[in-house]
Amino acid sequence: MKIYGDSISGNCLKVRWTCDYLGLTYDWIETDVLSGVTRTPDFLALNPAGQVPLVLLDDGRPLAQSNAIILHLAEGSGLIPADAYERARMLEWMFWEQYSHEPYVAVARFQVRFLGRSASDLETRILDRGREALQRLEDAVGEADVLAGKRLSLADVALIAYTRVADEGGFDLDAYPAVRRWIRRVELELGIAGRGA
Repeated sequence: MKIYGDSISGNCLKVRWTCDYLGLTYDWIETDVLSGVTRTPDFLALNPAGQVPLVLLDDGRPLAQSNAIILHLAEGSGLIPADAYERARMLEWMFWEQYSHEPYVAVARFQVRFLGRSASDLETRILDRGREALQRLEDAVGEADVLAGKRLSLADVALIAYTRVADEGGFDLDAYPAVRRWIRRVELELGIAGRGA
């Protein structure tokens, strides 16, 4: 299996972390999105959306979109709850992550860390929605150790990616003590504590 991914991207790293956690073998192909390589004809032939992560499965079939990839890779593993309702709750968090968390927390981080903007110069809406997302997480993990089911699931993998580096986008994680505890727990379980994003 080949994974085309950019190591600055939480969406790419969640694929790597899922593989590592499950002991899957893969070749990581560092793909710098800032260089424009994902817009070349060769890359677009693999993924017409021109995005990473992109996985080429062992049989050569491509699969894109981080949460679709990790769901496919984790099929049959303990990262997907066996109970139908708990599995649906996991999916609920994963869909929410891409619609209500990543567009604000990750976008703020990208603009501040990689484009050199000041957090105070970002659109107020991005920061407000990012804080709302972090507060929703704070409320959820203040009541439970994990987001869905009784143990680590893909919901935690999906949401740890950008939450753990939210401070790089101007969000004060000290305002969310339950989130900080959850980050430490998930990082330890995934074996990513102290590893950059």
